[in-house]
Amino acid sequence: MANINCVVVDDEELARTLLANYIERIDFITLLGQAENPLEALQLMKDHTVDLLFLDIQMPEIKGTEFAKMVSSDTQIIFTTAYSEYALEGYELNAVDYLLKPITFERFLKAVNKVKTAKLSEESDAITIKSGYDLYKVNYNEIIYVVSDSEYVTYHTGDKKIISNQRLKTVEQELPDSMFIRVHRSYIVNRKCVTGLKGRDLMLSDLCIPVSDSYYERVKQELF
Repeated sequence: MANINCVVVDDEELARTLLANYIERIDFITLLGQAENPLEALQLMKDHTVDLLFLDIQMPEIKGTEFAKMVSSDTQIIFTTAYSEYALEGYELNAVDYLLKPITFERFLKAVNKVKTAKLSEESDAITIKSGYDLYKVNYNEIIYVVSDSEYVTYHTGDKKIISNQRLKTVEQELPDSMFIRVHRSYIVNRKCVTGLKGRDLMLSDLCIPVSDSYYERVKQELF
């Protein structure tokens, strides 16, 4: 896997130092630099290819959520803040994760592993699915949707169904966000297969997939 280049943006020096120390402990992430505000970050991003931003939300000049709207979609974002009320806004901007200060190393590691999984997915165009004793290699564009039933998930493709002993949360982390979106506690769909939205039902040609209230606004914003 290619190395992940990151920048820490936070107006508090102690917060930047903590994240820098955490990053040093991870072998697949390189810290390109630290920025006290988004303007400094822009300069770093002009001079380097930045894969990931650790971005504070509450900053004096430009809020992190506003700065995130200026950043290329190729750069992933992990928001960091002391205020939990910004969580929804952060996720609406399609952030990889949202870290609430004070940030523990365990929680930090969970967030960066999401970035690693996404990076690996981008470098491949297929997923290997274990079903019983069998292994299936399936191209992402073949998967129409994935549905969860208790401890199992079923991958639906154009010509087959593959049942795997997995949690849907694990599948969500393995599939690339650029191609798939979770729309319900039991469903993940291929973005390219979506053809419409009728009430709370997502249309995939002649298929109807329910959209739960907690995912409805995100579905509307990102797919329509």
